[in-house]
Amino acid sequence: MRINEEIRAREVRVITDGGEQLGIMSAREAYAIAVERHLDLVEIAPTAKPPVCKIMDFGKYRYEQQKREKEARKKQKTFDIKEVKLRPGIEDHDFGVKLKAAQRFLEDGDKVKVTIMFRGRELSHPELGETLLTRMAGELKETAVVERVPKLEGKNMIMIVAPKPNK
Repeated sequence: MRINEEIRAREVRVITDGGEQLGIMSAREAYAIAVERHLDLVEIAPTAKPPVCKIMDFGKYRYEQQKREKEARKKQKTFDIKEVKLRPGIEDHDFGVKLKAAQRFLEDGDKVKVTIMFRGRELSHPELGETLLTRMAGELKETAVVERVPKLEGKNMIMIVAPKPNK
């Protein structure tokens, strides 16, 4: 955004900070008016013919713009991916502990990556891992939706679940 002497156009359309149009004039005249009012001349539409410039307090304008951007960032929801790792021969109690951890992550609004880690000959029975992941998805169906179906990647089988969107 160009301000004051940085404006290169010969003629500009000038608007006051109150929204009143002063018309088309040379950039020097517009800058002189801005200086007279102790304000800045800011180019707000450089692609228009002629470019549109507004007489305003640039510092205050920049501050307001930063405040709006900060508010917009606050309203954005960021998703963290938390991971729960299991083994194919996991016992029921341990499965319950991992399930509660996954539920807690989902309640906090995070996505959960459920990983089954295979070692050695366990890799010859990927259906065991798939059964576990299906069971996990079934237990979480009230609070979560499966975002990525179970898939074997190297020695790990991975499934990603995300919190259900609120209605």
